[in-house]
Amino acid sequence: MKITVIGCGRWGSLIAWYLDSKSHSVTLYGRKESSKMQSFLITRSNELLTLPESIDLSTSLSDSLDSEILIISIGAQSLRRFLKNELAPLRIKNKIIVLCMKGLENTTGKRLSQIVEEELDSSNKIAVWIGPGHVQEFYAGIPNCMVIDSKDEKVKRLLIESFSSNLIRFYYGQDLLGNEIGAASKNVIGIAAGFLDGLKLSSLKGALMSRGTQEISRLIKAMGGNPASAYGLCHLGDYEATVFSVYSHNRQFGEKFITNQPYKDLAEGYATTEALMLLSREYNVELPICGSVYQILYNNASPKDVMDNLFNRTLKKEF
Repeated sequence: MKITVIGCGRWGSLIAWYLDSKSHSVTLYGRKESSKMQSFLITRSNELLTLPESIDLSTSLSDSLDSEILIISIGAQSLRRFLKNELAPLRIKNKIIVLCMKGLENTTGKRLSQIVEEELDSSNKIAVWIGPGHVQEFYAGIPNCMVIDSKDEKVKRLLIESFSSNLIRFYYGQDLLGNEIGAASKNVIGIAAGFLDGLKLSSLKGALMSRGTQEISRLIKAMGGNPASAYGLCHLGDYEATVFSVYSHNRQFGEKFITNQPYKDLAEGYATTEALMLLSREYNVELPICGSVYQILYNNASPKDVMDNLFNRTLKKEF
């Protein structure tokens, strides 16, 4: 199939490399002014991987849209602006839009698929590609499992059958809402894990994983999704890659925040924390761990005091 990957960052470039290895015809689009795209144009490489000559590189969005599948991999908070200002004016129709990104709109709490529905023509079909894994590991040939979900069953089947390999085994998602919320919120749990590392309390990650999954499960249920989704690959299944891995941007961000070190890479969980607080109020669901992360990041609360408050909460049954 002809596939265009929009976004030349670490995930966009990995997706292009992976789908090219599956013998699809792949174009990678990036803005001309992007330093990452310039690196690919000059050397076909970034700090993580090298793209084969079979992948077309483009800095013209309009010239990159003749593909049947468009995969978008950009920062979640940039999605609506990109769709409204750049993609929608090109009047694309009858495309399969695959979102390989995790986050919630911080000003509204909306899921990314909802944003696409609002900004693009209704003839386009929307899917999400989520789950655990890091660019460094996939490029090194280390396999993992991921999920593709969509409201359209035919689209879901087409993508899974076309994209699966020995490197990535795809599962059929069965709860678009739950998978999107779970995938976005695991980044907030990743920041909390980084806080624990920075506070030399890494042994508490087991409790963080257990309790964090339960509070996200409650939110998914309140929003009308399947609470079991929080225990799947979108959330709990992604914890190893997010809560423990040295490659996890959100965990690194949390640790460096505690130790007062600068961090320049994108940590999607920062903005997602704000969105989760909106959803917590809207659906009247208590999110103690996510709320604690919010207090530390947005209200300058003392990490030690917040941790103490978490442990001093009213004693209760586990389930």
